Amino acid sequence: MTEPFDRSQKSLNRSPLDDPRVLSGPFWGELRVFLAVAKAKSFNRAAEELNISQPTVSRQVKRLQDVIGSQLVVPTQSGIKLTEKGMELAASLLALDEKLFEISRDLQAETREAEGRVRVSVTEALAGLFIVPNLGKFGEQYPKIHLHIRNPNNMTGFRENQTDVMIGYTPANQAGVVSQPLGHVHLIPVVTHSYVKRYGIPTRKNLKSHFFIDSEYYSAHTSIWEDWRSVVSRGVVAHTCDNSFAYGLLVKSGLGIGLLGSYTLADPAAVPLDLDVHIALPIYVLALSERLQARPVRLVYDWLSTVFSPDNPWFGPDLNLPSLPRKALSQTIEQLLAGPTE
Repeated sequence: MTEPFDRSQKSLNRSPLDDPRVLSGPFWGELRVFLAVAKAKSFNRAAEELNISQPTVSRQVKRLQDVIGSQLVVPTQSGIKLTEKGMELAASLLALDEKLFEISRDLQAETREAEGRVRVSVTEALAGLFIVPNLGKFGEQYPKIHLHIRNPNNMTGFRENQTDVMIGYTPANQAGVVSQPLGHVHLIPVVTHSYVKRYGIPTRKNLKSHFFIDSEYYSAHTSIWEDWRSVVSRGVVAHTCDNSFAYGLLVKSGLGIGLLGSYTLADPAAVPLDLDVHIALPIYVLALSERLQARPVRLVYDWLSTVFSPDNPWFGPDLNLPSLPRKALSQTIEQLLAGPTE
């Protein structure tokens, strides 16, 4: 095999170096920024992900367009739209990014064994519906990493959970804790067909004759819960429950209207309601900065970042009920319940 930098291979040896904009200069950094913008469809969200300012993101994308000589993005009222050239470049960068990650992972595997126990704090629904279905593949890749999955004791205070990694709904607010924004959990009012058969379809006009399953988690005096509190106040609270698993079962049993994640629509019995209530909770992956130096913790942290990425249609920035892959998630749940097949 020819050495990649053999002097006889002049075209490979010299061409990147002949252009001062490529291997020297900020070219690679600008490509990274553009890929973040392409994924987020927003300068602001890309800036948050990269932990740099929005003007810096905008300036680097503009400079990249000048170097390439093509327009890559077009601002719209709903965010950033990629041009045809932008989509081509984003696809190529994504493939390169995945390849570089694969090479890096393989090199690390040769020098350090990925082995050890990692404690992960996450709510029951997210653990059961999204971590468990993806854990098999992760386990095949890293068979010596042992996960200890547990419920969070405190959704806002990371250290109180005595954990390595946590999936939460607020960014890091304690010293020594790092966080990364991911997708969104979309909470909407849900009932079951059995409830509708007994009481009819709830609407904003007839709420006084309908029943709700409430929770103290939804009673915090913050603006995010105002729409839910408004509709609950117009009906009757049948039960209050602070256990997420039991809360879902109360709704599934047809005992009232609940505020549930859109992923519960994978259950054929679930009926979404149009009550002008939609709460988008941002998801964050958090970890102790010192623990991220341990390879198993870093691998789990990065893996969870992909599981709950905004690229996952259940956790995208916008709620689009018709486009949700309900059947796929429902089949995944059925397969998990049925157990392994020969």
